[in-house]
Amino acid sequence: MRLHELKPNEGATHKKKRVGRGIGSGHGKTSTKGQKGQTSRSGDSKLPARFEGGQTPFIMRIPKRGFKNPSKIEYEIVNLKALENKFNENEEVNPQTLKEKGLVKKGECVKILGDGQLTKKLTVKAHAFSASAEEKIKSVGGIAEKITAETT
Repeated sequence: MRLHELKPNEGATHKKKRVGRGIGSGHGKTSTKGQKGQTSRSGDSKLPARFEGGQTPFIMRIPKRGFKNPSKIEYEIVNLKALENKFNENEEVNPQTLKEKGLVKKGECVKILGDGQLTKKLTVKAHAFSASAEEKIKSVGGIAEKITAETT
């Protein structure tokens, strides 16, 4: 068999449908698009998937509730038991060191919560503390210092 003798298998190819080429072709006049209406017009396929034919779209019919507060502060949470496990005596804990030890992802706004016991004296610098966390840090002789977002 030579290269010029190759041909596709029987039934593997189809003739292209040539529309709008006269009445004798069987695909003339309306070119297989039916009579009138939106789908017979040019540009029909450009409608967005959410288009509902002109009726009020679903997203506009359903009621809206609440709002997103643009000034909400999202804190990353760290518990005292994590500080107990990851830090040594007299070490400084700040968002940067928390990020290095894998306790927070971003380290932008960190809040220390009081879950667990703390036996080590630590200097903890964070954006916020729960009352119990602050009390536990100070009870072992540590320092709980609040910082602002600009000082990190």
